[in-house]
Amino acid sequence: WAGSAFDYGFLLHTSEEATATVALNEYLSSRSYLAGFSPSRVDQEVFELLHRPPAPQHVHALRWYRHIAALQRETPSPDSSIKGKRVQHPWAAPAGSNLPKLRLYNSLTRTKELFVPQNGNKVSWYCCGPTVYDASHMGHARSYISFDILRRILMNYFQYDVFYCMNITDIDDKIIRRARQNYLLEQYREKKPAAAQVLQDVLSARGPFQAKLAETTDPDKKQMLERLDSAVAAALGPLQGAVESKAGEADIQRLVLLEKAKDLLSDWLDAQFGSQVTENSIFSLLPKFWEGEYHNDMDALNVLPPDVLTRVSEYCPEIVDFVKKILDNGFGYESNGSVYFDTAKFATSQKHLYGKLVPEAVGDMKALQEGEGDLSVSADQLSEKRSQNDFALWKASKPGEPSWDSPWGKGRPGWHIECSAMAGSILGESMDIHGGGFDLRFPHHDNELAQSEAYFENDHWVRYFLHTGHLTIAGCKMSKSLKNFITIKDALAKNTARQLRLAFLMHSWKDTLDYSSNTMESAVHYEKFLNEFFLNVKDILRAPCDITGQFEKWEAAEMELNESFYERKAAVHAALCDNVDTRSTMEEMRALVTQSNTYIASRKSSKLQPNRMLMKSIALYLTDMLKVRESLCSIPGGCLQMETTVMPYLKVLSDFRESVRKIAREQNVTEVLQLCDVVRNDTLPELGVRLEDHEGLPTVVKLVDKETLLRERNEKKKMEDEKKNKKEEAAKKKQEQELAKLAKMKISPCDMFRSETDKYSSFDETGFPTHDVEGKDLSKGQTKKLRKLHEAQEKLHQEYLQTNQNGC
Repeated sequence: WAGSAFDYGFLLHTSEEATATVALNEYLSSRSYLAGFSPSRVDQEVFELLHRPPAPQHVHALRWYRHIAALQRETPSPDSSIKGKRVQHPWAAPAGSNLPKLRLYNSLTRTKELFVPQNGNKVSWYCCGPTVYDASHMGHARSYISFDILRRILMNYFQYDVFYCMNITDIDDKIIRRARQNYLLEQYREKKPAAAQVLQDVLSARGPFQAKLAETTDPDKKQMLERLDSAVAAALGPLQGAVESKAGEADIQRLVLLEKAKDLLSDWLDAQFGSQVTENSIFSLLPKFWEGEYHNDMDALNVLPPDVLTRVSEYCPEIVDFVKKILDNGFGYESNGSVYFDTAKFATSQKHLYGKLVPEAVGDMKALQEGEGDLSVSADQLSEKRSQNDFALWKASKPGEPSWDSPWGKGRPGWHIECSAMAGSILGESMDIHGGGFDLRFPHHDNELAQSEAYFENDHWVRYFLHTGHLTIAGCKMSKSLKNFITIKDALAKNTARQLRLAFLMHSWKDTLDYSSNTMESAVHYEKFLNEFFLNVKDILRAPCDITGQFEKWEAAEMELNESFYERKAAVHAALCDNVDTRSTMEEMRALVTQSNTYIASRKSSKLQPNRMLMKSIALYLTDMLKVRESLCSIPGGCLQMETTVMPYLKVLSDFRESVRKIAREQNVTEVLQLCDVVRNDTLPELGVRLEDHEGLPTVVKLVDKETLLRERNEKKKMEDEKKNKKEEAAKKKQEQELAKLAKMKISPCDMFRSETDKYSSFDETGFPTHDVEGKDLSKGQTKKLRKLHEAQEKLHQEYLQTNQNGC
């Protein structure tokens, strides 16, 4: 009460009760006396000072007196107004439970860590983008769909404010080499060399290529090179023959060889003339084209665009400044116009550590040289380094390479520095999440960490490093350099973007995913499974009822399903908190749909409608979860606006058809029933409408996309045709067997062996063989075996004669 907030203990010194009452009323008229749940010591003492309730004219004092009296459960006076007053029972807060919190697998610790953004609810995220020199493939899709799923879940489910930055690598050794090769090969083709010249040039190019093949030890790469060489060899022969015979088809064979040998010729031309390609624009056309193709592919996959996209070619001044500061901080050195990062100096500094992600890979020369690029690992360039572990921050440009001005001369950025400078420019000295493919951990991401922490002079440039798993194709390693890849366009020609996303959702984002027919079949079946559920729920919700009728009594079945529904929701939440485990999430959703389908089937078998509100709640929850992952526009199965418009008309048509079918069955008018089947099987599927007839129940109307229905119809027809063909083949085989048996039955036992003169030379009077083809007596074993055959034929022939006799 007022004891802690107010001090009216002065009343204790007032001896006159009437005077004290007046003073108390005046005091309480301008102060609150409801500041707590129990009387203070002063309240109690003043209350005891008064022997009776204050007079009614002292309103505030009387109200205070009654509150104190009620709380004490006393009746201090005979005043009936406070007699028997009950007090409010004390309330205790429930114990509650600890909800799971989001944990992410952090490559920096190789364990799942509690996710705590650095700046409240905002999440800063940088993702390594593609090196754009060729078509985007399913390896790219593995990373970018997976990160899109993670990004959407963090934004839409966990409600984080995600700021997502991604780069485009448009300056790189691979891009430079490919741009030069494409340019030189195109020039070669434009000259239209004669067949003999092409033949000579390909033979010249094949020499160094075969030498390279002989030196290759990597089995996958060797196999790829062998395939190329075999294709060239197969095309060489026909052109050689055409040139020697001066045949008219030499020009056709010339074009065939040019296509098969383009990789060999490109390498050969680049080795001779690559240094003469100096125009920077030649090196920008290739990445600009493939970047456009990449964005088209991401749009087709429904991958959200980044909030910020950075290109290396647009950040060269920032990269130069970044390198300067690393030099100023003492962690780099210049050598022959190039600048290298001093890994030894960095590793021995007190607050830094080199190789945070993959310490066991430090010193791996093969990985380090791949990180430097094909054009940067000559003996001269390697000798410029103080240590083989050092890596290029800035590369002095050689003839045939693009270049930008720098304090160290004409040059271009190293690979690793690109991401550090661009991410640092946008996200600053520390980011929450850095993402990339598993194969980028070393040296790329370890070098990014080192040079960025050398620049910002901290040890926490990245708080959480997320790496997506590899992608294999039917169990085999996928690699663009090995020409073993499936482009995103090829994948989308076989499956929809949603099906590809479902396949990714059904696997862990950080583990290897095998892209195969089995994987995609599972995704297609899951999609169909969900779609059918949503269509069934829509049909339930369309059943006519008034506004109060939609709220139905819950029985044991509804209580059981609802309890399972909440258990599944809790399991989904726990799975998403556990490193965004979409695989377990999808299984929980499958289990919920399966249980719901069982409930629906049980109600319908009892000729009862499923509970509308419960089914609606489950369907909306599943829809929301799918929206979280892939931003669906609505429940799968069609546009809600269109459905609202056309469904009343379809219902009228369905009811009319059902009435016609009923009359046709009663009057046995098969032609009308067949026409009703044509409407269901042929006409309506062309309009995206599926009718499902159920014995004793109303026909179910479903809006499904036309392509799905036509595919289902074709598959059904295919199965029916296969079944029919199988039946016809079985009947034909049976007929052939019967004819063969009849033909065999016609043969008299006396004649069955006489035709086999290649086996037997003599027979007895019954036609039974006695000597083999060489005139030797048959052995007892042979005779016994042949006797059994003879007796069986005798029985068959007798059966045939008996049948004919009875027929006559």
